[in-house]
Amino acid sequence: MPDYFPSYSVVGLLAVVGVLFVAVAFGAARLLRPVVPTPEKLLTYECGVDPVGEGWAHTQVRYYVYAFLYVIFAVDSVFLFPWATVFDAPGYGAATLVEMFLFLGFLAVGLLYAYRKGVLEWT
Repeated sequence: MPDYFPSYSVVGLLAVVGVLFVAVAFGAARLLRPVVPTPEKLLTYECGVDPVGEGWAHTQVRYYVYAFLYVIFAVDSVFLFPWATVFDAPGYGAATLVEMFLFLGFLAVGLLYAYRKGVLEWT
């Protein structure tokens, strides 16, 4: 028998212990929690406001577009920090500078496209 099987048995044992731990925790929570359903507990609750009207409401798409654009540019801006640290390293200056301008160019094209489509208009 090869030597690497005992190390896999430790991983398997740890996985079994983890699954048992989660199962015991969920079982204990189910047994120990109070179960007293009341009409107030069965209501839909959101932000402290009592639900009024139907469950479906129309939401303007532009709010999602703004959120989506924010997420895109926030995540992309995270790539600027590693670039700033590598830019100063010897031998990487010109190459990383060109790559970052290409990256920022793609972002600018996307922002220009959103502007031309009228997505950034708040009316």
